[in-house]
Parts: sequence; C-alpha cells; structure tokens
Amino acid sequence: MKDSPEKASRENELDPESWLDRYGDEMFRYAYARLRHRTQAEDAVQECLLAALNACSKYQGKSSEKTWLFGILKHKILDQFRHNTREIQIEIEPGNDTLLERNFDSSGAWRKPPGIWQDPDSMVEHDQFWNMIERCINGLPKTLSVAIRLIEIDDVDSDEVCDSIGISKSNLWVRLHRARLGLRDCIQRSWFSQPSTGNEA
Repeated sequence: MKDSPEKASRENELDPESWLDRYGDEMFRYAYARLRHRTQAEDAVQECLLAALNACSKYQGKSSEKTWLFGILKHKILDQFRHNTREIQIEIEPGNDTLLERNFDSSGAWRKPPGIWQDPDSMVEHDQFWNMIERCINGLPKTLSVAIRLIEIDDVDSDEVCDSIGISKSNLWVRLHRARLGLRDCIQRSWFSQPSTGNEA
C-alpha cells in the first residue's frame, strides 16, 4: 500500500524544534571525533544548527533531514579547521622517507598487510572490530587522525582538505600514509594478536 501524498509531504518537512533533542548528541560526537576539542565541537554543532535554520527554505527533501544536517555540520567542521590552521599544521619531518618506502609502494598500498588479514568481509561485520578501529584512530596524533577521518571516512575532496587545514598535497599524502601505518600497527596489536575466542572444532 502506497503512502498518501500527505504523509510523503510530512516526511520531507523539516522540524527545527526537534533537531537538538533528536540529533544533538550524535552531532556532538561526530564533531568531537574530528576536532578533538570539546568547545570547538560544541561551536561547530551550534553553527550548524543556526545555518540549517537559516537554510530551511532551501531544503528540497532529496535527502533525509538527518543527512542534510550532517552535510552542513561537515562543512562547519572544515570551517573550524580553517580557523585552526596554525595550531594543527606540521611540516614533513626528516628521516621518515625510509619508513614510508619500507611499508608502502609507490601507489600508497601496504607492501605487506597486517598479520593474518583473512576473511575481511566477515571481520568487518563485528561491532567490536569497528569500535577498535575508532579507538585506533583516536589514538593517532591529531594531525594524522584529522587527515584520515576527512579523506577515508568523510570522503572530503583532497583539495578541500588541503585548503581547510592549510597544507600541501604532498604533506597530506605523508599524513595519510603515517596514519595508515599507525592504524596498521594498532590493528595488528589490538585485533590480530588477540587469541581467538571462538570454539574450534
């Protein structure tokens, strides 16, 4: 049975009065995971809600209310990075080229995968695995976690990332590779080095 036009219309309408109650905590966690600073995360959420309120007339219902809000929040987070460029900018440190070359090929792929990366499809189904990935990303230095979250998780264009955090593409490339190396080591220690808890036949 098809929904009535009235119901479909209601689903495409925004409800600003409910935004904070429905999405506030999740939006804060999302912003904090990327900015790693409580006040800046709160500011990003507040600015997002104000911007969304001012843009209600532009909402066309092509995406869900939540997706629309988080799209605005992503851009407010990038704005925060632009303001904090000096704070988080680092230069390429000498002496790391050998480390990168030893672990990654020219295309950026690992030369050898961590441990026994077998059956990744079944592995990623586990919430426990994703919780471990989150902990590993949070354990990276801020400059590295920012880069890998924006590129690999938020799917932000590399040019926009470079502009937001004030670095060159080569610097971004180095950060991403260091982040992947750090994740590899963390995953190796946290997941593959653990004894199996399953019952073996």
